[in-house]
Amino acid sequence: MDIQFELIIVLKILVSFLLGAFIGYDREAHGRDAGIRTYAAVCIGAALFTSVAAHITNDPTAASRIIANIVTGVGFLGAGIIYRNSSAGTSHGLTTAATVWGTAAVGVAVGLNMYIIAVVAAAALYSLLSLHHYKWYVRWKEKMKQKHQEGNGSD
Repeated sequence: MDIQFELIIVLKILVSFLLGAFIGYDREAHGRDAGIRTYAAVCIGAALFTSVAAHITNDPTAASRIIANIVTGVGFLGAGIIYRNSSAGTSHGLTTAATVWGTAAVGVAVGLNMYIIAVVAAAALYSLLSLHHYKWYVRWKEKMKQKHQEGNGSD
């Protein structure tokens, strides 16, 4: 691999860092365990693995195998994030696990030179994470919760 390819991969790392940090910003601002550092690291790792695999010229299937393993590996990371509170009957960490997984996909897109897709996906993930700041969403969620409670109470 020559210096030009390495510089391109360095630029991909910087782009994935920015997109991952952007996605993690809302989580960090609200004191979640997974924040800027976690999201940026996942995005960088996925972009780096994908970029290096895409430049392996003697094995055309290397990139697809690496991507499949990123999907699986980050899925296991997400499973570790999710925990269940048996006494309260609730689960926690589902949104974080899902968005960490999505952030890995953003990194893969950067690694494959799909920058527009990566930026749009990062914006969509950030929007999902910030929904709870919007009054219309909070009201809608409360309304759905009330409907659910009324439905369960009449059984």
